[in-house]
Amino acid sequence: MKLYNYFRSSASFRVRIALQLKGLAYEYIPVHIAKGEHRQPGYAAISPELLVPTLEIDGQRLGQSMAIIEYLDETHPEPALLPKDALGRARVRALAQTVACEIHPLNNLRVLKYLVRDMGVSDDAKNKWYQHWVRTGLEAFERELALLPASTYCYGQTPTLADCCLVPQIFNGQRFKVSFDGLPRTMAAFDACMALDAFQKAQPSACPDNEP
Repeated sequence: MKLYNYFRSSASFRVRIALQLKGLAYEYIPVHIAKGEHRQPGYAAISPELLVPTLEIDGQRLGQSMAIIEYLDETHPEPALLPKDALGRARVRALAQTVACEIHPLNNLRVLKYLVRDMGVSDDAKNKWYQHWVRTGLEAFERELALLPASTYCYGQTPTLADCCLVPQIFNGQRFKVSFDGLPRTMAAFDACMALDAFQKAQPSACPDNEP
């Protein structure tokens, strides 16, 4: 099993968490997004989207972190990252998609670069853009959690797909000095996750391509 990924990529981080939670060994293959390595012909042959992560298993390649994680959950069902009941699965997917589909696309590196390079936005304005959309999204995430029963993690007493998405987003937000005040359920779930070895081992600072 090979994982083509970038240490700072939130989407890559999600998959690394899932692999660690399931105890699956894999070969770490770095693709430095900030240096444009994902646009090189060699990687284009691996990922038609020119994105990370890409998971390679037995010659088959999968893109898109959410699809990869659900594939891993179906092929290696323990520990489960989705609840057994249909309503629970829908709840967890909704939380995960709040991050992956609502928050993350607006603060993706290529979006931020486009704002500065092509739209002429200043770094200060870019950072305000980032902070606004991440904070707005996390406030929505907190409201969703508030409707659910009390739990250690985002949903229930074990980490799920939702936690795989939340933790990288918080890490990303910390880099851009987003305020996390007034998000008690969200940050409690984050803290619970970071108390686990799987999340510690998957974080950017633990990656072989990590750099300041």
